[in-house]
Formats: sequence, C-alpha cells, structure tokens
Amino acid sequence: MTAGITDTKQCKKNVDTMVCLMSRDILPVLPNRIREMVTELPGDILDQVEEIRLRQGKPLLVGLNDRDVIVTPLGQMTTVPEFGYTVTDKDLMRALQLISSSSVYAFEEEIRNGFITVRGGHRVGISGKVIVDKGRVRTFKYITGLNIRVAREITGVADRVVSYLLNAETGDVYHTLIISPPRCGKTTLLRDIIRQLSCGIPKLGFGGCTVGVVDERSEIAGCYYGVPQKDVGIRTDVLDGCPKAEGMMMLIRSMGPALIAADEIGKPEDATAVEEALNAGIKLLTTAHGKDREEIAQRPVLKYIIEQGIFERLIILGRSRGVGTVEDIIDCKNSGSLIYNNRTGRAVTDRENINE
Repeated sequence: MTAGITDTKQCKKNVDTMVCLMSRDILPVLPNRIREMVTELPGDILDQVEEIRLRQGKPLLVGLNDRDVIVTPLGQMTTVPEFGYTVTDKDLMRALQLISSSSVYAFEEEIRNGFITVRGGHRVGISGKVIVDKGRVRTFKYITGLNIRVAREITGVADRVVSYLLNAETGDVYHTLIISPPRCGKTTLLRDIIRQLSCGIPKLGFGGCTVGVVDERSEIAGCYYGVPQKDVGIRTDVLDGCPKAEGMMMLIRSMGPALIAADEIGKPEDATAVEEALNAGIKLLTTAHGKDREEIAQRPVLKYIIEQGIFERLIILGRSRGVGTVEDIIDCKNSGSLIYNNRTGRAVTDRENINE
C-alpha cells in the first residue's frame, strides 16, 4: 500500500485531501481485493478520483476528472479491457455488505431510490434487476452494478460569487437559480453558497440567515444517518431524502427559514412550492440542469417560473476555463442584463472579477 493512504497522522493533519478521504470513507466499503488494487494506484491518480465503478463481469473502472482508467489485478492502469480486473458477483455482494454495515434492509428506502449514502456523504449508485409494485420501484432483486461517487467539498468555492447574490441596500439575499450542464460543479457551488449564507459573511456585512435545505438525493449535505457530513453552515436545517415540493412546504410550516435551498427543480409540484415560499417571504436558492437560460426556458415548468420573474439572479456554469467556470451572472431584475460575463474576462459592473 502507498504511504499516503496508510499514514493516519498525516490524514489527521490534512483530512480534506482526497487521499485521506479515500482512506477514511471509500476504502472501508471496498472488498479487500479491490481495496488493495485501488491503494496501489499512484497518489496523483487517487487525488483525481470521482467514481469507482463495479459492474459484474466487467473490468474495474476508476473515473477521474478527465477520463476513466481500467485497473489491473496488480493495481496498475491500462486501456486494454482484457488486462483489467474482472468484477465478480461475490465482489458486489461483499461491497453491498460493507456499504450497508451488513444490514441491507435498514437502507431499503434509499435502495428504492437507487443509491445508498455512506460515511462522508459519498453516494453509491445501484443498478440491476428492479422489482416494481403498483407502478413504483419496491426494491432490487439482483444488484449487478455499483457506482461509488466521491463527494468533493471545496470550501470557499463561492467566495467570489456571493457578493452578487446580496442586495447591498436591503441586506437581503436575491432569489437565485444556478444553471449548469452535468458535472460542472453546481452542487459543490450550491453547498458553499449555503454554508456562507448560513454562517454569515463579515467582509460583506452579512450576519447570516436561517437556511432550510431539501436534500432529496442526499447530495448537498451528504447526510449519514440524518447527520450532514458536509459543512452547510451553523444556521442550516436539512430534510434528507425528502421530495423537494413536500420538503419546502414542511420547512415553511415548521422551521421558519429565511432561505430555502434545493437541487434540480423542474417538476410541476416544484413550481407550486416555489410560489408558496414566495408568498411566505422566503428567499430561494436552487439549481437546474441546462447549458444556458434559453435551454431551460424550453422546459414548461422552468419556463413558467422564469416568466413569473421569480428569480432575480441566474448563475450560468460551464467548462470554458475548467470544471465549474462561472460563465455568466445575469441580473433578472434589470431586463436580464449581465453583471458578469466570462467571455470578456471581466465583470460587467465595477465589482470584483469572480474568475481572477
């Protein structure tokens, strides 16, 4: 094994590094043989790991931020599938035992949704033969694939965005929608915005506010047994595994949030819940999949929400300068004018350029 993986003292000093996260959270849920293969990978590769995919009868794959690599039985990388370690049904069963602490039934509800959240807030996706009862997924009969997704927490990623989300005159948070294609860092950005708004931002004169998070897929706070594994701030309450629309209504009725945050809105019931939040005077922070404003406007629910003028700020993410590039920030209150444009490489207003 590599020294970086096994050096517990170093992990305690630098627990935020990917290598230490792998040691603490990911390696313990891998079967022994696969664990040994993964630990033999070079440290710079381990630092880039985003996914570990186990598919029955297929080679062991590790997803990095720019490519997939096949892992051999000796823990080496290859591009030849035949040279890779072939995942067995026993590997999958053992991994499932480790992931569920040998109590699969305790995670039955999560499994019904297609994933299990493990310590550290990392999510394990599940595929295989699905059992359906009355039109709803009841459970899996056979599990033939696991996708261990490493949840990256980047504290401070929202530092240069949050100033655009605060009304300098009133001190309020603007209703904000983050638009992003897949794998462009929208949940990472959303999480850090939540953390900062919850804790307060002294340099901007913002004292913090009560935040309610509806974490339907356990991706924002990464709850494990209901406890957030990611830092979402000191004034944040989380409803884990709860449908967005229902969760928003629950928070409005019981927790008194100043801001409600959720990931990936788009269902008809989401629009109703958004309007209820507005009527209650609650600010909104959420995300939607899409390339730009024009693309999401083609979806009926999002089109309706945008046409109602609900959102005051739109943040568009992309990859022009790497994953998580803030391409545009749009002021919807001022005829959709840009207040930041990445293509020009400068802020449209006299505020700080968030990409410099």
